[in-house]
Amino acid sequence: MDIRPLDLNFQGLPQAIAAYLIRGPRGWVLVETGPASTLPNLRAALAENGLTTADLSGILLTHIHLDHAGAAGRLAREGIPLWVHEVGAPHLIDPERLLTSAGRIYGERMDVLWGETLSAPEEMVTAVRDNDLIQVAGLEFSALNSPGHAWHHHAYVLEDIAFTGDAAGIRLPGKEMVDLPAPPPEFKLEVWLETLDRLQEQHFSAIYPTHYGRLEDVDGQLDGLRELLHTSTDFVFDRMEAGQEREQIVAEYVAWNHARARAAGLSDFTIRRYDAANPLFMSVDGIMRYWNRKK
Repeated sequence: MDIRPLDLNFQGLPQAIAAYLIRGPRGWVLVETGPASTLPNLRAALAENGLTTADLSGILLTHIHLDHAGAAGRLAREGIPLWVHEVGAPHLIDPERLLTSAGRIYGERMDVLWGETLSAPEEMVTAVRDNDLIQVAGLEFSALNSPGHAWHHHAYVLEDIAFTGDAAGIRLPGKEMVDLPAPPPEFKLEVWLETLDRLQEQHFSAIYPTHYGRLEDVDGQLDGLRELLHTSTDFVFDRMEAGQEREQIVAEYVAWNHARARAAGLSDFTIRRYDAANPLFMSVDGIMRYWNRKK
């Protein structure tokens, strides 16, 4: 199976965000586009493989967060079909609410981080449901509903491997540290734990998280994420119960995660890459929202 990770060099950092290029019997498929800000890097990576976007038969998006799908509208305008979760599809066609929500989080950094996110033509977007089969470039993918990180999330199964977006968490190449992306507003602990069970039941030979690259230690990754889901949510809950303010919780959560990273032998540069792939303040916000909604 010919699967090629394309490094989008997000914010000038290697191996933080990937798009996956897959060769089929009748063409090429992309999983994820990355943000609009890295579209020149995507085009350059395709060129290194002797391709342009015109060679793509279609694009599968695990979900519509800007680090995964921000360039999708522009590419759809170039005539490339998109497949995306049925809940996310309307927000590709009209991204106003998505951008407003992201703008509240990132403020004046929106443009430098994500670039210009364009709407996708409706006729280029196919809404996908759980267990749908997607036929593209002579390949058959099946969609596996995988909420927890986001309600509108699919993993895409191809034979005995899966492109897991953020549903299986984060682990950068050659590193032992699992990382948890738990942003607002859709993080839900119990739902994500069910997703991990569903992923583990598939017995994949390998998975491809968007952050970053092929992982063959599938059980190790999923078990590690399951443990981290519990420890991270407990960490935030205990500080909320102690009456700490959000800013103090963020500072302690960042310090705890950086200590975890150093204990795993990660360099300061690699910690920067993890932080770029997964801004830790967002997980605090997502977990706090989760606990507040359970009150």
